Amino acid sequence: MPFFALLDWSQVPERDESKPWPGSQPHPEKAYVKALLVKKYEKFDYVTDLRRFLVNHPLLVLEMGFHPVGAKTLPYGFDVEETVPCDRWLRHKQQVMDNDIFQDMFRKTVHDLQDEIPGLGDTSVIDTKHIYAWVKENNPREFVTDRYDPKKQPGGDPDCSLGVKRSSNQDKEGKQQPKIEKEYLWGYGTGIMAATHPKYGDVVLAEYTLPFNEADSTYFAPLYERLVATIGIRPHFFAADAAFDAWHIYQPFAEAGGMATIPLNLRGHAYPKLGAGGFHLCTHGLEMVPSYEYAHTQGYRAQVLRCPKLFPNKAADSCDHKQFVKGIGCIKHINIEAGGWMRVQIDRQSDAYKQLYKQRTASERINSQAKDFGIERPKVRNIHSVVNLNTLTYIVINARALQRVRKIKSQARAP
Repeated sequence: MPFFALLDWSQVPERDESKPWPGSQPHPEKAYVKALLVKKYEKFDYVTDLRRFLVNHPLLVLEMGFHPVGAKTLPYGFDVEETVPCDRWLRHKQQVMDNDIFQDMFRKTVHDLQDEIPGLGDTSVIDTKHIYAWVKENNPREFVTDRYDPKKQPGGDPDCSLGVKRSSNQDKEGKQQPKIEKEYLWGYGTGIMAATHPKYGDVVLAEYTLPFNEADSTYFAPLYERLVATIGIRPHFFAADAAFDAWHIYQPFAEAGGMATIPLNLRGHAYPKLGAGGFHLCTHGLEMVPSYEYAHTQGYRAQVLRCPKLFPNKAADSCDHKQFVKGIGCIKHINIEAGGWMRVQIDRQSDAYKQLYKQRTASERINSQAKDFGIERPKVRNIHSVVNLNTLTYIVINARALQRVRKIKSQARAP
């Protein structure tokens, strides 16, 4: 199978190190990894489908490295039914195999893509995707009392969590106030860092899986850490949707001298307006005066802005604001970290912002590919299997991207 040649197998141990020595000779770990990759590549939902496929392809079983059980009277000289492990054991390996093995293979696909595409990773985009747990609570045809009670863990999956898939505002007839409708589900979330190239398409740079009750912004720190460790540089440019609008997400790109393009999530606050000096305007359009700095309880350096008619000296004219009447004036606390400044100062109408933000669609296309490989509704009932299947999915996506890049380059070299 040419697909196997796209991957690096040097990091896969010969056998499961957790098993005691000595013992009967087990099948090599590479064989199980290849089998699980075939499950993803062929888009099988169930291990039973995978095993049936392997039994019908004996030469592929030999290529994977399973130790054949000899039978001279049978085709190819071995009993493929006896050679291929049973469904239960394949399902067990799917759950318990060390995800670090898959992560090493995934990182190697990124390194190979970097060799083919210089500069890959300096621009990255992020997105998350919901994953339905395989439980009856997610089946609207099943009658379940208190279906979305977070205190009642589904019996079908002890690891899944309750979260909101989507929130949407819909105007109710004759009402000015919007009604917020939320769609709940039990499951997990997968987050990715991705990149795109105008000629070679989209690739995955980092991936991470969490229970579904975590906010989107929670994925950024572990994904960024994995991204930097994998590509070996701190990327300069970044794009994300409004769910990731937080100062600490802008911070590493501001420190690197780059740019993060994220729509403002105002969370009920007014849109920030800045004066000529770069500081916020008060409600009357006057630029406020910077005062003392302090360490904010939320982990960033903050500064107090005061009323320009009261500080540093009281002006002759007055103001009709109620705070001015009290002698205090308007007071505003701002984030003065590099990421905090970038969040409010970046020009979201500029061509540079719009061109970079367009690349965010790369993560959506990756999520669409992952959905086609069955990532949205895995037929497993624990987080360990979900995590392994997610990593395997992204390995397949990157391997196909690598195959695509090499094919395009080969065609370009052809006379």
